[in-house]
Amino acid sequence: MKIHGFNKLTLLDYPGHLGATLFLGGCNFRCPFCQNAGLVLNPEAEPFIEDTEVLAYLKKRQGILEGVCVTGGEPTLFKDLPLFIENLKALGYLVKLDTNGSHPEMIRSLFESGLIDYVAMDIKSSPENYDKVIGCRNFSMDAIMESATYLMNCGVDYEFRTTVVKELHSESDFYRIGEWLHGCRQYFLQAYKDSENVIQAGFHSYSYEELEVFVQILKEQGIDAGIRGIDV
Repeated sequence: MKIHGFNKLTLLDYPGHLGATLFLGGCNFRCPFCQNAGLVLNPEAEPFIEDTEVLAYLKKRQGILEGVCVTGGEPTLFKDLPLFIENLKALGYLVKLDTNGSHPEMIRSLFESGLIDYVAMDIKSSPENYDKVIGCRNFSMDAIMESATYLMNCGVDYEFRTTVVKELHSESDFYRIGEWLHGCRQYFLQAYKDSENVIQAGFHSYSYEELEVFVQILKEQGIDAGIRGIDV
């Protein structure tokens, strides 16, 4: 596994659990507002952590830490992800997967093998605007649709989430997302935050009050929506 970051203690990344977070390098999307530019564009230049080192630390923290969040980049790009997660499960950890949903076959395999306990899938935008938001032309939504449908029906604990960017999202996107994901049980809007690590600078966040309007649009479509990552 190409582990490029290791947050040894987090109260935020795995809802309801004291956990650790692993950052894997490489991604098939080029979202211009991404906060992990180095991991996406040039992971080879990022610090590298041996998986044996990570597993040794987690073994020492058994009984203290409860879960491990595997994020990126995009973790499902790695064919050896299941084997690595098997090692996490052997240590007794709950495992949360963060994914863009572009590899539904990997998500399905991990869940049906009992290797993941929680999935957070990014919903980048409405289907009509996906290619613009992910920085990929002529993008097919088939895999994204398949992953979202699977998560809503397979029985795994999951959440959908959208990082909302003023220059990239509008009310119409959330009407359309509401139609698409009607009835999903956990959806969070996350406020964009600028930093020196974004792929492209110059984006802005909506206010809390503006995000509340989008939340109400989603709720009208039977979606249990909320706001995360913004100070009121």
